[in-house]
Amino acid sequence: MTLVTTGSGELRRPLTVVPPGERGATRIADRVVAKIASQAAGEAVGDLPAGAARPHATVVVHRETARVRVHLELGYPADIGARCARVRRHVGERVVALVGMEVSEVVVHVERLHLTPAHGPAQGRTR
Repeated sequence: MTLVTTGSGELRRPLTVVPPGERGATRIADRVVAKIASQAAGEAVGDLPAGAARPHATVVVHRETARVRVHLELGYPADIGARCARVRRHVGERVVALVGMEVSEVVVHVERLHLTPAHGPAQGRTR
């Protein structure tokens, strides 16, 4: 083995290159991916109605693939289908970007709808 002398006179071993197959593996816990998915769902939903809980997610990771279930509450009236599609798309994109694993599915469960007050003139009966 050859030792390398640094500018300050210290002796160091030279860096060795380890082949990729022998380096080991990085495992990301399901709860970490779930936290990332929850945050991404919150980004996609935007402002929550008064009294609504923040989105939360559960994740099952198998090898390099994640299956995500997002639970959220939405304001109503709104286009629920479009909002759920936006959440699915955003959660999938963020998990792929931040964790680097494939997302096979994102299931969105709307747990509750919160009636939001109408803006503008009063609706309904007036006396």
